[in-house]
Amino acid sequence: MEFGVFDLVERNGQQLAELYEDRLRLCELYDQRGFYCYHVAEHHGTPHGLASSPSVFLSAVAQRTTRLRIGALVYLMPFYHPLRLIEELCILDQLSGGRLEIGLGRGISPAERGFYGIPSETAEQQALEGYDVVMRGLEAPELTFHGSHYTFENVPMELAPFQKPRPPIWYGLHAPESAAWAATRDFQMVSAAPTELAIAAATKYAQTRRDLDRHDNRIGVLRKIVVAQTDSDARRTAREAYPRFLSNFNHLFTRLGVSPKNGQRPPDFDAASLEGTGIAGSPKTVAETIRHQLEGSHFNYFICEFVFGDISIPDAQRSIELFATEVMPALQVVPLVKRKG
Repeated sequence: MEFGVFDLVERNGQQLAELYEDRLRLCELYDQRGFYCYHVAEHHGTPHGLASSPSVFLSAVAQRTTRLRIGALVYLMPFYHPLRLIEELCILDQLSGGRLEIGLGRGISPAERGFYGIPSETAEQQALEGYDVVMRGLEAPELTFHGSHYTFENVPMELAPFQKPRPPIWYGLHAPESAAWAATRDFQMVSAAPTELAIAAATKYAQTRRDLDRHDNRIGVLRKIVVAQTDSDARRTAREAYPRFLSNFNHLFTRLGVSPKNGQRPPDFDAASLEGTGIAGSPKTVAETIRHQLEGSHFNYFICEFVFGDISIPDAQRSIELFATEVMPALQVVPLVKRKG
């Protein structure tokens, strides 16, 4: 079992320079405590995410860490010209000494696409073509591609990634319908969905990988995590921080009078706990809750969101330290579904 970190870099009342510096210091802590990867979100024009240029932010993270792998979860494909994104990814992989993990996606916010003049009706097809262009461009010395949105003929790929043939690619799954598609394209998967839905997506993904006789990809699940010495302290911290997260998440949807495609988030942290997307408690409680979610599943990678809403940096540091020293050792071996091969 490996453990990673996800970060929205939400607005929390701090000045931006202070917020970014605090995140960089937390990344140093993740690096020291043995987390596998730091995944940052990309959002635009919303307090829900202030790392709107993931490559710029992750360049700073790369210089403040030595072992921690880094990556966006996800780069919003319709927002990028594929050639520009390929070049950014190559530079970032080189600067980090081959520690880049690449997340690719379309995004769920019509408001954010609207700010950039991206038609919602073409965003999915544009993203699908973009995936192919990026994959080819990272692996080949010259790029040729003919599609509905992008056409390239013998474009020299002067830049190349440090990792060969390319860094790992991640794809976020909410429901099982896209699991087979991601598995056949050799994308690693992560789900932040409620427990039953996340397990269904992971099961479909793993079955497809088995059918292809491939068994080496990471299958991740993402959860909000708060750890304290007692259950009551952890739950109080989570309950107090969650309303700010929910306000940030709803900001643009409320402005437009629409609902998110993948459904509203739970109304409070207690509801998030009931569906499995939020976990708060003492180290023993957190370890037992995570073990219960992981047992019998195909998940082999657990991603923690330690900072959400207006959780303070000291509270986040407490969660990280307790998780690394007491929870991670208790979860090193979890009886997952037995795999063939």
